[in-house]
Amino acid sequence: MTLQQQFTSEAESYRPLVPEAQVKEITELRRALGELGGEEGEQTVPFLGLTLRVPASVMTPCPVSPMLGGAVFAEVAPGDRVLDMGTGSGSLALIAAKKGADVLAVDLNPDAVAAVRVNAGLNQVADRVEARESDVFSAVEGRFDLIVFNPPFQWFAAADYADVAGTDAGYRALTRFFQEAREHLTADGRMVMFFSTMGDVAYFEKLVAESGFTHKKVFTTTQPVLDVAVDFTVHRLS
Repeated sequence: MTLQQQFTSEAESYRPLVPEAQVKEITELRRALGELGGEEGEQTVPFLGLTLRVPASVMTPCPVSPMLGGAVFAEVAPGDRVLDMGTGSGSLALIAAKKGADVLAVDLNPDAVAAVRVNAGLNQVADRVEARESDVFSAVEGRFDLIVFNPPFQWFAAADYADVAGTDAGYRALTRFFQEAREHLTADGRMVMFFSTMGDVAYFEKLVAESGFTHKKVFTTTQPVLDVAVDFTVHRLS
């Protein structure tokens, strides 16, 4: 079985916990966004005082991303050891590094890992940021004071590496993350996560409840995505 076949099987076997009407809305939203397509070529974008070079195969920070970036900046303390899971262009890793943290930034997408290295140099934090390919915690060692994770919101099979940033087949990666996160946190470690009603928020909340972490919703906003009202929430777990 190829990796794509495995992802398709996991996605098709997943049974969402949100109501059927919301499943249909999410599915239609995915289809409509897919028809729009992505940007072609590398983009240079500003993000909370940073300059990011983002290749077409890596997700560009979206309009609500500064909400998560601000939460990460508020949470990081100088000297923290930080893990940025699913780092993408490295925006959150760089914010943590600018605050004085030492950061390991990991992603399944090798183009994202390369982009982090470029962006760390561009923003003068290359000495504080290490970028590495990793399937969830597969290439991660040790413990961290803070883990940051902006997971894919949806459960469908990804079409390619670029799509992995937005969809996690059957929530394989998200489920594994919650199963293994605690063993990668220090005694006083905490996590900052992002999720939205573009995905199965009921399943996310189930994982949070079962994890045993103390949980607080830090920020919530509702924004239109192709005329669909979507809730985006920053979660703090400790």
